Amino acid sequence: MLTIYLLGLGILWIVYDHLLLSPLSKIPGPPLACATRLVLMYYEFTRRRRRWIHQLHVKYGPVVRIAPDEVSFANWDAVKEIYVSDGSGYDKTSFYHLFDNYEHECMFSTLDKTPHGERRKRFSDRYSKSFIMQAEVMDGIRERAEGFVARCTEKAGVAADIYILLHCYAIDCITRHLYDPQGMRSLTEAADLMTVKELLFTDNFRESYFQYYFPDLSRLLSRVFSPANRLRLLAARTLNATRRSDISNHTVLSKFKSSSEQLETKSIASELLDHAIAGIDTAGDGLCFLLHHLSLPASASIQEALRAELTEKEGTPIDGLPYLDAVVKEGLRCFSPVPMSLPRRVPKGGRTIAGAYVPEDTIVSCQAYTLHRLNADVFPDPEEFRPERWLKKEYVLERNHLFFAFSTGGRGCIGKHLAMLEMKMLLKEVYSTCRTHISPEMTASMEQLDEFITTRPIDQKCLIVFEKVI
Repeated sequence: MLTIYLLGLGILWIVYDHLLLSPLSKIPGPPLACATRLVLMYYEFTRRRRRWIHQLHVKYGPVVRIAPDEVSFANWDAVKEIYVSDGSGYDKTSFYHLFDNYEHECMFSTLDKTPHGERRKRFSDRYSKSFIMQAEVMDGIRERAEGFVARCTEKAGVAADIYILLHCYAIDCITRHLYDPQGMRSLTEAADLMTVKELLFTDNFRESYFQYYFPDLSRLLSRVFSPANRLRLLAARTLNATRRSDISNHTVLSKFKSSSEQLETKSIASELLDHAIAGIDTAGDGLCFLLHHLSLPASASIQEALRAELTEKEGTPIDGLPYLDAVVKEGLRCFSPVPMSLPRRVPKGGRTIAGAYVPEDTIVSCQAYTLHRLNADVFPDPEEFRPERWLKKEYVLERNHLFFAFSTGGRGCIGKHLAMLEMKMLLKEVYSTCRTHISPEMTASMEQLDEFITTRPIDQKCLIVFEKVI
């Protein structure tokens, strides 16, 4: 009885400390979540973190406490402070070690900003816009976009499952950029298609969160059980490519190999594998949500406006097509493939963020899903798909500030120019020659299913009919 009594007192003291004595006690949030992280963990393990946090912002405003030591923000002042200030914002949390590969860090999983910056410099030129727009890079993407259209139109009137084919397109593009000619050709090669399906349909979601919260127990259990590894085939492919010497000059791997300071093979492979996975998630899932929406009956006028621009401005450089750019940006706003929180740790001494004092070591974050919806002045009718909003001069600066599909600052997505080009090239090839509509057989849900920081269609299927117009 005494043990139970003491345990009860201990719990009451923890709750009292978290709710009343904590420096975060003045920040609004649900009391139970402020008292114990178990609430946040519940929403994470049940894949509802993103929507739960968004509803908290709708209720409490742009600053919300979501755990005893964690705060979520949803305005530009916070984005600027957390992700842009002091060079590359605040350091990452241990959450990012989930993205280590071959037991080696990559740029994305490097926690401290200084070694991150040093690693990024090794290959950042391969992702600059000027490099991406070179003919050698663009021609490879165009070839794969044409291959996608060919697959979708090979049987007239028969629906194509674009969920699979778009991820094939994305992985074929990114692996060519990483280690051509060893890159994948999953749009045409059956063995490579198997690799894509392993990536798409193997789910390690809960195992990875368990690893984050209970690392020691997770390591112990992994010795007894052998959970499915969604990266198995791609990881082997990437490691083998890293060991090759016959690599094209335009690739990221070529840049690593030409460096005067050589990294060990698994360290390079960890970087390349991370880029490959990121490339699949951004372009593949983003395009799937976007093409599905454009194929709805309500979007017929958007298709026609896009086709009109592509026809009237045939031969115009792809960056000179404003409506195409607006369609892609609106797709990334509405269906951001990385909609989740991107956690950071407050530096020593604490900081004031968006008017709220936050002590050191507190976890802070913003999520694209909420930044793209909460401010009705910048994004009126935020649930409506309106490409035209990106063509208006009013609030243009604010729109670009709150556009968080690729994060921002020194640790923002290095591959954003490549991803944007892949998306634009694919839409250009599709809507220059085709109309698309939802197949009558399409009953799968396109609701967004949360992963760690990414999202994908809940039923992982999307049947679209491609109708040739020329």
